[in-house]
Amino acid sequence: MTDKAALSQGIASPATSVSAQTRTMLWILLIVYIFNFLDRQIVNILAEPIKADLGLSDTELGLLAGPAFAVFYALLGIPIARYADKEGTNRVRLISLALAIWSAMTAVCGLAQNFVQLLFARIGVGVGEAGCTPAAHSLISDSVAPEKRSSAIAFYGLGVPIGSLLGLIIGGIVNDLYGWRIALMLVGLPGLLLALVVLFVMREPRHSRTAEAAAAAAATVPLSTGEAMREIFASRAFVYILIAASVTAFLGYGKGLWTISFFIRSHGLSTTEAGLSMAVVLGVAGVVGTWLGGKLADKFGARDKRHILTFPAYGMALAAPVLFLGYLTEDWRIAVALLVLPTMLNAAYYGPAYGCVQGLVQPRARAVAASIMLFGQNLIGLGLGPFLFGVLSDALQPLAGQESVRWVLYGAAWLGLIPAFFFWRASLRLKTELKSG
Repeated sequence: MTDKAALSQGIASPATSVSAQTRTMLWILLIVYIFNFLDRQIVNILAEPIKADLGLSDTELGLLAGPAFAVFYALLGIPIARYADKEGTNRVRLISLALAIWSAMTAVCGLAQNFVQLLFARIGVGVGEAGCTPAAHSLISDSVAPEKRSSAIAFYGLGVPIGSLLGLIIGGIVNDLYGWRIALMLVGLPGLLLALVVLFVMREPRHSRTAEAAAAAAATVPLSTGEAMREIFASRAFVYILIAASVTAFLGYGKGLWTISFFIRSHGLSTTEAGLSMAVVLGVAGVVGTWLGGKLADKFGARDKRHILTFPAYGMALAAPVLFLGYLTEDWRIAVALLVLPTMLNAAYYGPAYGCVQGLVQPRARAVAASIMLFGQNLIGLGLGPFLFGVLSDALQPLAGQESVRWVLYGAAWLGLIPAFFFWRASLRLKTELKSG
């Protein structure tokens, strides 16, 4: 896309080099996303003590970890993204408000006295978090050159494994010392201070455009919801990526919750031991995989656009048998070691997938495109993954007893071949569908 064409669509072309202001924005957004996943995923390590304290079943536990959060997150994501895509919207203020809401509701979760109260508090967390990532992806795409987009979005995506790592460590240790309620309040309240940092330090790129760019943006007719949807779903590559990312999330969120329960139930670890062990897997390996996925996508995608998704596709195929062996072994130390490589390979998709999505549509539809991806990942992934894993675990208990979670995880390992296939199919379409701006 030329500079003139970019201006006609209401944006300024991203700089080829990353400015100090953009680097500051990326670091702040990373910290925000760390809090996003810390507040979202801490329930995983606290699942067993919450279950014991409130007398919940595995199905109720899966409902709290999944649908209670994901349904409202997914449903609100698209209208909030439409608002973020409007030229007059200040995306920085939107992210700051969202952060304040989900942080406050995370703390409120610690006050819940029964299943219903905790259910509504988790819904509140989902409502707040719906305003973060679509606006963040749109900010990044407006500020970073297309050839650096996968790496920049992957850098933001490091919030997933880092936030999950901190949630496991903080949740496990604080729970053992002071209980699960204090753990939830401890991670929720600092987000209110971070919301002020976002509001007063970050800058909205739309406000720093040249007079020519601002005039072009003001004259641009915004896409209607129907027009945005038609453009997005006209891309076959987008549809394949959406399917692959949604199944990846379904398996990832399901395994994220129940692998911890698996180590506690089948291997006899405490919440602290399980949290620290899984922090190594989900945290360190996830960080390496997310970072590596973005770097390789930019490097090899510059030679051939198909290779933007090569590493996620082949990596997930390789991860399946190794993951199965990790769940099969009886030694928990070997199990943790075997989960490292699959976790790294399964995390590599984030930057390439979301980077492609931002390049498959025009700028006025970027936040909506990201929100549709998040809709699939959260409604199917977070909404159904932990919940259906819990339902299956309950159903298998008469046959497998305490090992029912292990049996569910056996199947989850091999289902990783499904997103591998769809990422490969999407890669074949990138040469013809990816835009240059």
